[in-house]
Amino acid sequence: MTDDQTAASAAQATRPMVRIERHGHIAELVLDRPEAMNAVSTAMARTIAAATAELAADPEVRAVVLTSSHEKAFCVGADLKERNTMTDADLVQVRPVHRSGYGGVLNLPMPAIAAVEGFAFGGGMELALSCDIIIAGEGATMGLPEVAVGVIPGGGGTQLVARRIGWSRAAQLIFTAAKLPAPQMARFGLIDELVAAGTARERALEIAAQIAANSPVGVRSAKRAMRLGLDVDLASGLEIEDACWRATAFSGDRAEGVRAFAEKRAPQWPGR
Repeated sequence: MTDDQTAASAAQATRPMVRIERHGHIAELVLDRPEAMNAVSTAMARTIAAATAELAADPEVRAVVLTSSHEKAFCVGADLKERNTMTDADLVQVRPVHRSGYGGVLNLPMPAIAAVEGFAFGGGMELALSCDIIIAGEGATMGLPEVAVGVIPGGGGTQLVARRIGWSRAAQLIFTAAKLPAPQMARFGLIDELVAAGTARERALEIAAQIAANSPVGVRSAKRAMRLGLDVDLASGLEIEDACWRATAFSGDRAEGVRAFAEKRAPQWPGR
């Protein structure tokens, strides 16, 4: 190995595979393992879990945008080179780590928006699906090809796709291991907004800014009500909604929102 290769390897080892960039009340969670097209290794999954835990606990964060530092890849999925070296016992041991990474994105209390450019395969697509809103550039390609290598989507894919687009289209997508261009994914309903190639991050940040302008208490409570009510009967869902309404009705944000409306000014949310 040359001196340059050694230095590059050392830089890769010390650089965080996920980083947080803050834009006021918006946090950008950047997948940053470009040498592997953001393939999710065990170390990277652990880093995603830690970063999302940090964001979830930060009351100043009102929206999260998930992006990539690689212009040609959002995330190509699990690190199969790492998996190829693992025993069955190793796979069992690291499984909770990977689940915590995907679960960290899915369970963020504030809205999360995925900005997808380039390839989003397997676990990469599952990271996007774990967000509340998916914005994708027209040049993106997405898919859940896990059955082609003998496993299933294990980062939430089998559950989240069916909930977004229904059983039959989810079955077609997963059973065929198809990798499809973003316009076709948009027609399936898997992409919420299709934008010009290279502009997904810009658009996601615009939407995040719209969200961040609203009451953080209101937005978080609305997300909680929607998530908890998704798979229950209507009567139970309305009880969940009522409980979440009560959490906002007596909050400082509600008092400030009403006062600001009456005074015809922009609210200054206390966030509590």
